[in-house]
Amino acid sequence: MIINRYLLHEIIKPIVVSLGLLSILFTSYGAAEFLSNAVNGLLPTDMIVQLIGLRTLIALELLIPISLYLSVIMAFGRMYSDSELTAIFALGFSPARVMGVVLALSLCTALVVAGLSLIARPWAYQRSHELSNLAAASLNTNDMKAGTFYAGSQGNRTIFIDRRAGPAAPGHDVLVQLKLRGITRIIHAGSVEQIPDKGPHGGSEIHLTDAHVYDIVLESGASDVVMNVKDLVVELTSPQVEPPGYSSVAASTAYLASSASATDIAEIQWRLSTFWSTLLLGMLGVPLSRSRPRQHKYAKIGIAILIYAGYYLLYESARTWVQNGLIPAFPGIWWVPALLALVLIVAGLGPRLALTWRRIRA
Repeated sequence: MIINRYLLHEIIKPIVVSLGLLSILFTSYGAAEFLSNAVNGLLPTDMIVQLIGLRTLIALELLIPISLYLSVIMAFGRMYSDSELTAIFALGFSPARVMGVVLALSLCTALVVAGLSLIARPWAYQRSHELSNLAAASLNTNDMKAGTFYAGSQGNRTIFIDRRAGPAAPGHDVLVQLKLRGITRIIHAGSVEQIPDKGPHGGSEIHLTDAHVYDIVLESGASDVVMNVKDLVVELTSPQVEPPGYSSVAASTAYLASSASATDIAEIQWRLSTFWSTLLLGMLGVPLSRSRPRQHKYAKIGIAILIYAGYYLLYESARTWVQNGLIPAFPGIWWVPALLALVLIVAGLGPRLALTWRRIRA
């Protein structure tokens, strides 16, 4: 039990550090867009914090397995370098028992990742979509800075203001593109000013002066329309937030289990396979960490990262192939974890295979 606790302690320490660092890096990188919107006044601070937190929660199903994988390699690599594992084996603690300790830790970690994939991740996607719709509904042109393109979350609206004296001041030389039913409307105006909402059920509107309106009709045979207007009022959106449309990443696992859509099949296979990926990656760290005494403790990190990068590339590609119907529901994406299991078997039997080969050659 003392050796078991020692091994777990040596693995968990780098897991906490690496997971913390990876989470900070991911959060910092992903927060750049949200923080720019906060600075421009387009999104309130509490909404920014929620969106950043939701993105980090979604990413944990990938950050936790890689943290476990690298931590096992770093922990055992140090113990091989310092000859600690040699001493442990000399005490009768077999390599199989070492693998059993890692298996138990990997199993617990895999259950946590499975919970994130099956429950927390779809909820986080659903909540982030709701917040995005809320942000689009509450958009205010008075908060827009000059010289920046502002696009709606659904891609149906783009606004550009060339000049303005300051926040809430009228903007000058304005371009607005709206995608309506069957029509793309482009408006170029001399100035723009926000009109206050007309009550709790009123829409958000902007007042444009000296406007040139171009309606491009998408239907064949219809004529485009060009108008020159002295004053024009355009309704941007309703303040009532519409529920987000269907998305497989935000759908419940129970719904996906009964769906025959290729996109839904790829998504539920992804969620179920994260358990096996975490378990296999944790166990793969044991044979990959083998090194000679006094060899550098991080000597195997490079090849370990290459193996993970190749696995993740295949993993993502397989999901895309299933979504596009290039691969049927079976084998789906399951062949990628199966390939990882094969790598684990070969790596685990590597010393025995090498010894057998030397005996055969002798």
